Amino acid sequence: MSRQRILASALGFSAAAFITLAVHEGYTDQAVIPIKGDVPTLGFGQTQGVKMGDTTTPIRALIRFKSEIDEYEGAIKRCANVPMQQAEYDLWVNMAYNIGPTRFCRDKQGNPSSIVKALNAGDYKGACDAILLYKYAGKNDCSVPNNKVCPGLWKRRLEAHATCLSLL
Repeated sequence: MSRQRILASALGFSAAAFITLAVHEGYTDQAVIPIKGDVPTLGFGQTQGVKMGDTTTPIRALIRFKSEIDEYEGAIKRCANVPMQQAEYDLWVNMAYNIGPTRFCRDKQGNPSSIVKALNAGDYKGACDAILLYKYAGKNDCSVPNNKVCPGLWKRRLEAHATCLSLL
């Protein structure tokens, strides 16, 4: 089976990926801090502008979720507009949702992130491998064996990495 890549600018986050991400993120109607030292989270994993005490409804949370996905898609199309398969694009939007669009595109020094650098060089395997660099929640290294603080984040990175490699 041929896996055709087309420019990211011609792709959109698939409905299946949208639902999968929403289910994976889970829903909370009240702001919570999921990991000690992390930021407040509400709805379907939204953090932007969220403060403790905030509340939402499923409908408002889904509307906000869709709006944020649109923002993350725009970031990917601006910083990594390279040929991708639909499944790759969905994976990168998911990753940007998890780490934020700015961090997806740029490192702390303002240079292209490891993922973007590899993608823009056509190094799709290198981009997959770069997923494993995003292993921190706050100052917690989630890849440490027997980690009790953020094992879910590391599991998610390993799954994304395996999925990414399977698309090559």
